[in-house]
Amino acid sequence: MIPGRTGGIYIPPFRMAQMLRDVEDKASPEYQRLTWDALKKSINGLVNKVNATNIKNLVPELLAENLVRGRGLFCQSCIKSQMASPGFTDVFAALVAVVNTKFPEIGRLLLVRVMLQLKRAYKRNDKPQLLAATKFIAHLVNQVVVHELVALELLTVLLDNPSDDSVEVAVGFVKECGAILQDLTPQGLHAMFERFRGILHEGEIDKRVQFLIEGLFAIRKAKFQGFPAIRPELDLVEQEDQFTHDMSLETELDPETNLNVFRVNPNFAEDEKAYENLKKSILGEDDEEEEGSDDASDGEDEEESDDEEDEEQMEIRDKTETNLINLRRTIYLTIMSSVDFEEAGHKLLKIKLEPGQEMELNIMLLECCSQERTYLRYYGLLGQRFCMINKVFQENFEKCFVQQYSMIHRLETNKLRNVAKFFAHLLGTDALPWHVLAYIRLTEEDTTSSSRIFIKILFQELSEHLGIRLLNERLNDPNMQESFESVFPRDHPKNTRFSINFFTSIGLGGITESLREYLKNMPRMIMQQQKPPSPSESESSGESSDSGSSSESESSSDESEKKRRKRRKK
Repeated sequence: MIPGRTGGIYIPPFRMAQMLRDVEDKASPEYQRLTWDALKKSINGLVNKVNATNIKNLVPELLAENLVRGRGLFCQSCIKSQMASPGFTDVFAALVAVVNTKFPEIGRLLLVRVMLQLKRAYKRNDKPQLLAATKFIAHLVNQVVVHELVALELLTVLLDNPSDDSVEVAVGFVKECGAILQDLTPQGLHAMFERFRGILHEGEIDKRVQFLIEGLFAIRKAKFQGFPAIRPELDLVEQEDQFTHDMSLETELDPETNLNVFRVNPNFAEDEKAYENLKKSILGEDDEEEEGSDDASDGEDEEESDDEEDEEQMEIRDKTETNLINLRRTIYLTIMSSVDFEEAGHKLLKIKLEPGQEMELNIMLLECCSQERTYLRYYGLLGQRFCMINKVFQENFEKCFVQQYSMIHRLETNKLRNVAKFFAHLLGTDALPWHVLAYIRLTEEDTTSSSRIFIKILFQELSEHLGIRLLNERLNDPNMQESFESVFPRDHPKNTRFSINFFTSIGLGGITESLREYLKNMPRMIMQQQKPPSPSESESSGESSDSGSSSESESSSDESEKKRRKRRKK
């Protein structure tokens, strides 16, 4: 026996097995202690080994252990492993979801401990621990182990007194579970986004956190693309079989920490026998299936093994993204070798694209356009043709517009000019809907030098393409005013003046006539909102005006008499 670093004693596995065999009384405290240590080591080992590829194989091994006795150990091991590696949170949540279908009390115990950990971290301002706890709860919501009302309550608490850290944690939480909240409670999620919008308008948080909120709005507009609720390989439980827990942050919770410590059980033998029967009822079907598969013919086994090898090879090719690289190379060579946009469009449509690969065509077209020394109308006409042919390409260009504007500060001036002219062409030909301009917020605080150059080139190209009169009519369309509110802000005089001065400085002051009229009438509107004066005040003002007029008439008569006297003397 070797003493360990924490004061315990390390027992080699063969020595542990020998000690278990040597114990004659299977209900003695010594035997219970040895089985407890073995159970703890086994649960910790299985939880630490789990990942997205082997979770299906480890679940039967985990259920073979006495989880009723070691439920405290299981919850403790899951929470510690998730804290150590938050990147595998969705894997641990999937493991808990499977266990929760068989033992709902274990799922509830884990949720209670995670909630208490979250409360403790929130009170102590422990940001890393708070991020880990909220991420765990988010993925438990995705697995329908936790009710969606718990997620909305948590967001309400985080955004009640917003600080930089609490808002950042809330943004990360919505990214993780926003897709499923959009399906389950769209109105509740809309209310949370309105709260985010209010925090953004208040402007009391840091610029970095404001950009995080704006990025969250862009993700929501893209329907949480890139942030799926559950990965396909982790979708192990049907929603009908899942048991959902609901609890409030305000209720007092008992973590049952005594379950983490060994205690002598007087009914140890009976409990072990009962769990053996329960284990057979849970895993019995799997055992029968395995026996039936052993009786199959050798020829079928060889065919299945060949099919499995082919599938494994396909997975290897997909993981290296060889097919994706070849597709991008084909698209690039087709674009660069075509004589005109019609030939390029005809060739590109012949390329077989799998579902979801349409975005690669949009990205490559935009990338080729940005790499040119000067903007070529060839790319604009090609993008216009694709938008007119299929609505999927139009939606993808909308996502590209949002993504390019959010990262516009990373582009060089030449690339920035080409991208702006490309999108101006799509907008001018109605290939791209004008509501994409809603993502642009033209204020001094929300723009950088790069974004101002982008907006300048975009609107100058639109005015050259449409003419100032037609452009003004488009921007004054009453049906599209909600989309143009961010470009022509009317929330504050400072932002309104900035927008007017910006367009005037780039030679497009004509499109700000309605905004100038609004700014001119703003004091009058404020005066009209005030209360009318009382009758006593109006009478006093009338008397003062009468006295002032009489005094003026007297002074004028005195001056006329003086002039007459001077004339007589002369």
